Amino acid sequence: MSTTPDILVIDDDTIMREAVAEWLRAAGYLVRTAADGNAGLACVSTAAPALVVTDIHMPGTSGTIVIAELKQHHSEIPIVAISGLFESGFGMNADDVVALGAARALAKPFKRGELLAAVAELLPKAA
Repeated sequence: MSTTPDILVIDDDTIMREAVAEWLRAAGYLVRTAADGNAGLACVSTAAPALVVTDIHMPGTSGTIVIAELKQHHSEIPIVAISGLFESGFGMNADDVVALGAARALAKPFKRGELLAAVAELLPKAA
């Protein structure tokens, strides 16, 4: 039985989703991915991850809905919210998603080190 934390990455942007997943895998985490909020919530209901990284602005089930659902049904799962629009004045900003329940908020483009630092603060280091 593995004790390595399982992280779910939800992002409709394939390049961003795969980049984040690769950064996390290289840091020693197990990673699952989902292309949208509905698929992400289905992954959580199948097997709850140790942490979720979710984009906020996605078609269909947005990251804000994902956060609200997780906080209601899986409040123990920490969430890192990511978005290219946090500092644009459009929609929710980083403070809004933290108030909604995200543990951390990162504005795209963020550096690999920023993501890994946020994850390391929220999860025990992979064995």
